[in-house]
Amino acid sequence: MAEKVTETAEQKEQEALMAAMGLIANGGNAKSLAFEAIRKAKVGDIEGAREKLAEADKSLLEAHNSQTGMLTKEAQGDHMPVSLLVVHSQDHLMNAITFRDLAGEMVDLYEKLYTSGALKKD
Repeated sequence: MAEKVTETAEQKEQEALMAAMGLIANGGNAKSLAFEAIRKAKVGDIEGAREKLAEADKSLLEAHNSQTGMLTKEAQGDHMPVSLLVVHSQDHLMNAITFRDLAGEMVDLYEKLYTSGALKKD
């Protein structure tokens, strides 16, 4: 029978740090891409805006997968140390998700304005 290898506190802390940094990096990337989508839509490049939203979604999926891994371990009783950085990473991710949702709405709005003729490309 295989013995269960127990992680040291230092290893758990390092794992939590890496998970938090993954959420921050992917969340930040997604938010930046969503902002780029708004900028493209603003000048009438709706196709380019949708491409940026799709890229943002990929970054959010990476972050979500990382977060799901963290939650799964927690649910299995493998508790992660909760630091300010871990809390910040969760906040960062939720902000990115909200911003991405808002960017999608703005791209839709710009598309309607350009399609209706209310806005014209320069």
